[in-house]
Order: sequence, then structure tokens, then C-alpha cells
Amino acid sequence: MSEDASFVEPGAAPETGPTARARLNQPESGSSSVQKPPRYTMTGTATFYDYGSTAMRLPRGTIVIICGRGGCVERVVNDYGPIKPSRIVDLYRADFFDICGCAWWSGTTTVTVSVY
Repeated sequence: MSEDASFVEPGAAPETGPTARARLNQPESGSSSVQKPPRYTMTGTATFYDYGSTAMRLPRGTIVIICGRGGCVERVVNDYGPIKPSRIVDLYRADFFDICGCAWWSGTTTVTVSVY
């Protein structure tokens, strides 16, 4: 460094211009969920099936939300069934008892199937 070099001192803040960060007035977000409406719904009887979710009236790959007394599950139909026309869907055993809200010896429950 040479003897005639000087440090540059910072200047005073400008008299005009922003002095703080801009604030936006945005509404608070709600605590609800948004879901598109189903194409249609079916209500009927369901039972359990150890090989996945089946629905006689729906093709494989259809996304469904199945709701019962104990809750809801979202699944993809992976097989054609059930064999008995009185039932609208067969569920994987664990899913059945999650949405059934019933005892382990129960065989059927009433469900609502929303088709997407």
C-alpha cells in the first residue's frame, strides 16, 4: 500500500428511497384442504380381499377414495371383482379394518366409494 492511498469512508444514507423492506398485505391461509369433486359416488357393501383393492364396476387404474365409519383411504383399483354383485368393492384386509371401525370378526361394512 502506498503512503498517499486513503480509505474510502462510507457516505451518509440517502435522503430518499426505501429505508425498510416492503410489506405485503396478504390474507391468512385457511386450514382446509382442497380436493376436486368426484366424477360420481357409490354406496354399498365392502369386504376384505388379500390381494388388493377390487371393484366390479370400475376398470383397473381407477383412483377411488373409500370411506366408512372408521375413516377413509385413497387407493387405485388393481383387480376386477368382487364376485358377489351385492358388494361394490373388496379391500385389502388392513384397509378394510382401518375404514370399517368394527371388530376383527366382521366380514362386511357399508362404505361410500368416490370415483376420480
